[in-house]
Amino acid sequence: MSDAPIPVAVVGVGHMGRHHARLYHELPQAELVAIIDKNLNRAEEMAAGYAGAKALASIDELPDRVRAVSIAVPTVFHRDIAVALLERGIDVLIEKPIAATVEEAEAIVATAERNERIAAVGHTERFNPVVRAISRLDISPKYIESQRISPFRFRSADIGVVADMMIHDIDIILHLVKSEVTDVRAVGVNVLGPHEDVANARIEFANGAVATLAGSRLALKTDRRLRVFSETAYLSVDYQNKQGIAVTRDANIDIISMARERKVDDLAELANLDFGEMVKVEPLHIDDIEPLRAQLESFLDSVRTRTPPEVTAADGMAAVRLATRIVEAVKTHNWSV
Repeated sequence: MSDAPIPVAVVGVGHMGRHHARLYHELPQAELVAIIDKNLNRAEEMAAGYAGAKALASIDELPDRVRAVSIAVPTVFHRDIAVALLERGIDVLIEKPIAATVEEAEAIVATAERNERIAAVGHTERFNPVVRAISRLDISPKYIESQRISPFRFRSADIGVVADMMIHDIDIILHLVKSEVTDVRAVGVNVLGPHEDVANARIEFANGAVATLAGSRLALKTDRRLRVFSETAYLSVDYQNKQGIAVTRDANIDIISMARERKVDDLAELANLDFGEMVKVEPLHIDDIEPLRAQLESFLDSVRTRTPPEVTAADGMAAVRLATRIVEAVKTHNWSV
């Protein structure tokens, strides 16, 4: 297995693509060979800052030696570009969501499998330090709450808030619960365009777990939080500030035992106690690393070792499938009742 840098390229250098190009240029595992954008002037402007990188207007001009490509174009173009690159034997990292529809996602998955190529999906929150900290605790969620709100960013206007923002939490919840979805209920409102800008969903799973998700791109501030409840722990995560806490049963067994031993009337006698001061709260151990950098390092490792990526195309397809069900539930909500 060669340790030489992997020749890579980025397709689409808008908001996210610019960061992919920057990090590939910085990572010793990668050699940024080309930057591709239909706006050649934009590609040239970006390539000028990275020695050795060529500006191209089409993937048809991509040098044969490129082994891996980040796809950061609008979602509606994901399938065509991903399929074309996979057919050429090139591994791909596709920005979230993997595709605009389940059928398009299926086409990408099938093409990757047929050509034995790596197809990773850019669900960057999987690489957020607080999410990694949660995963290390290996809990079985019973109830999950997620909230992701922000001001309108004037991008991703081709999709609604479910596919634009809530998709992150959909992927995280599917990753944590690991069970089949049995019921989806949702409500949403279109304000600025043809797609929902605010949405709220309730998801039920075959194992009994329940998740509620709230998303808005019309808020006056950014707030991204996740709360996970299980029989062994309560976890609260602040994505924005990369902070999290855990309240575990093992650390609080004395309080639990006291509550169980008391009768309902007896518990009322403890009303003067400060429950917050009694509970032992543990901060989650957070690794200080840029999530996108961790994601690209993981992708490059998969390309080098030929092992499945941490977020597979199948994962991305599952997230799109659930997002589609949520959007369908939004559209069929009866406001007249």
